[in-house]
Amino acid sequence: MIRKHNFSAGPAAIPSQVLERAQAELLDWNQQGLSIMEMSHRSKEFVGVAQKAETDFRRLLDIPDNYKVLFLQGGATSQFAMIPLNLATENQKTAYIDTGMWSTKAIVEAKRYSQVQVVASSAARDYLCVPAQSEISLDADVAYLHYASNETVGGVSFDYVPRTGEVPLVVDMSSDILSKRIDVSQFGMIYAGAQKNIGPAGLTVAIIREDLLGKAQSTTPKMYDYKVHAQAESMSNTPPTFAWYLSGLVFEWLLQQGGVEAIEKINARKASKLYQAIDGSGFYYNKIVSANRSLMNVPFNIKDSALEAKFLQLSTDAGLLNLKGHKAAGGMRASLYNAVGEASVDALVNFMQDFERRYG
Repeated sequence: MIRKHNFSAGPAAIPSQVLERAQAELLDWNQQGLSIMEMSHRSKEFVGVAQKAETDFRRLLDIPDNYKVLFLQGGATSQFAMIPLNLATENQKTAYIDTGMWSTKAIVEAKRYSQVQVVASSAARDYLCVPAQSEISLDADVAYLHYASNETVGGVSFDYVPRTGEVPLVVDMSSDILSKRIDVSQFGMIYAGAQKNIGPAGLTVAIIREDLLGKAQSTTPKMYDYKVHAQAESMSNTPPTFAWYLSGLVFEWLLQQGGVEAIEKINARKASKLYQAIDGSGFYYNKIVSANRSLMNVPFNIKDSALEAKFLQLSTDAGLLNLKGHKAAGGMRASLYNAVGEASVDALVNFMQDFERRYG
């Protein structure tokens, strides 16, 4: 078996060590005679798996005790509705920063449940940067301020955490959670789809400050109420057990690598190698303002766009998978999540240089 280089934006690469362990445990988990997928989520065995996953996750991000960690279904997209339903009253204003596709989707959904104010946007700059702190005009009576710390499609990343005073700050970290150190206490809520840096698709992790629970609108469905999930320790209904288990193995793997501090340094090196290859070529280019370039999602183009189809074909043939850019953006995109090793980035850079020599 040959493992190729996977640059998918999501579902994304999972560490080989994690997959090998899951493979070894697939038919007989912990000598129980059955798979983890066949086990009751309420059994003491699976409850132990779930509790360890949460403990390791809290350790990785140094999550304060006054925050609940929820393991949810429905993807990060469901949070676009759950957030206003839980954190704002029916007629309350909510604030959003618009930096690209995913923040725009969040805004559209939130308008169904709250009075949305777009308090800053980089749309007029083609989403090639993020608005500066000085551009954020925030009323004191809004329920929260929402932003996406990293836009997966555009490859745009915040280089600062917005200051909001007493207004709770809510952030979509689907693309960059666990990739760098953060101060959880700066946020009212953090959420992330698992399928990029946490584990397989089917799980969403939410970190919520306890004082924000119990405020859901009266029409909120039970399974959309954060307090319901918090009280049931994310087991109000049958959770995505296999995804939860695999995510726990990823948390263990991250701790073995030295935690988030160590992985942050590796991610910086990986991204630096790729951006240097792009900027130093005269053949490739990246349009994002340098201060807001993502370390997780690196879009790039070839100056002669007619060559991009050939690049994608030959790179796939060379074992460099999923480099095609999002359909809304075109070009190429390399996602460099935690599980993408430096050797994969080196292989991509070498291919890019060889392609330029042949066709430049």
